[in-house]
Amino acid sequence: MRYVAAYLLAVLGGNEKPTTKVLEGILGSVGVEADATQLKLVVDALKGKNIEELIAEGMGKLASMPSGGGGSAGGAAAPAGGDAAPDAAKEEKKPEPESESDDDMGFDLFG
Repeated sequence: MRYVAAYLLAVLGGNEKPTTKVLEGILGSVGVEADATQLKLVVDALKGKNIEELIAEGMGKLASMPSGGGGSAGGAAAPAGGDAAPDAAKEEKKPEPESESDDDMGFDLFG
């Protein structure tokens, strides 16, 4: 995937036909070592192809893929001992703070 990303970056940068050397430079600039055989494979596979058309074709294929079902969101996992936490289902109710909107602290703006 990193090789394809480097190829796309080169094309977006204006290089219509990136070489393996160009891709090595892009990857090397971010500290990634490039495998020469993988680079050659990517360059050969994309040689002479229009990137915009390939992306559009790929998007069409993604649109036809099933996206999977809902599945359930699992609850909290049990501890390693196998026992569920005893108070996991209990919620601690905190007392609500008293409203201070009626408290004028001895100051009456209109009186």
